[in-house]
Amino acid sequence: MSRRFHLFVAAVLWVSGAVNSGPLFAGDAHSGAIVSSPPQSHIVAPQPQYTFGNQKFVYSVQWHFLTAGTSTVEIQHAGSGARVLATADSAGMPEKMFRVHDLFSASLDTRTFCTRHIEKHNEEGKKQYEETVALDYPHGKSRVDIKNVKTAEMKHSEFDIPSCVTDVISGFFYVASLPLAPGYSEIFPVNDNGKTTDVEVKVESRERVKSPLGQFDTIRVRAEPVSGPMKGKGVLWVWFSDDGRRIPVQMKSKLGFATLLFQLQQVSPQARGK
Repeated sequence: MSRRFHLFVAAVLWVSGAVNSGPLFAGDAHSGAIVSSPPQSHIVAPQPQYTFGNQKFVYSVQWHFLTAGTSTVEIQHAGSGARVLATADSAGMPEKMFRVHDLFSASLDTRTFCTRHIEKHNEEGKKQYEETVALDYPHGKSRVDIKNVKTAEMKHSEFDIPSCVTDVISGFFYVASLPLAPGYSEIFPVNDNGKTTDVEVKVESRERVKSPLGQFDTIRVRAEPVSGPMKGKGVLWVWFSDDGRRIPVQMKSKLGFATLLFQLQQVSPQARGK
């Protein structure tokens, strides 16, 4: 149940199941094998006219027609770069079965869209841990430090990385910056827990979506890991508003038997559909 319910967190963190590899401590299987990215996997720097506006999105989460929790995704200006934040909190019946309270923070370079640093605080069931990931591009390494909050046990790991990666939250804004239109596709590297997975996005169609904020004309985008530790294990769909705002109006994730639906409840600055 715990790993499946953790899809609640994984979906909002962009790549379905990407975080399901979980923290590594004594007794956990760990492989330091290098997973190479296909040549076409890369991060495209934003166009000069692209702006990183301060935005915050609040979502309700449904699991098997039950209210599973709430989640937020936010981007803020931070000096010469940007900071991306996310939260995930369980609610209702799932809260009683398996409590989730997760916080996520990443800093990125707004000139390149490369993630620089990631921090996590996770409370999932009885487990609590904190994680930092430093992305050292000059040396081609991710340096991961994980602390078990309850036992104070520490774990350090290092992995090879390509010259630029995004993360499971900043990936929302990265995809929104791409020239999305039906038939468009792109493969890019996503790093989580220090490990890199190549994700392919495909624009499937245009659809009108009814949400608590009104009806939106949207572009439906499918995201799926195509190499790395999560290849073939999950799929995520995102419905972006089909306009210059590129608001992620709705998301649906599928991992095994679990399907979660995320619906936008609030957005700041305020925006509504038709």
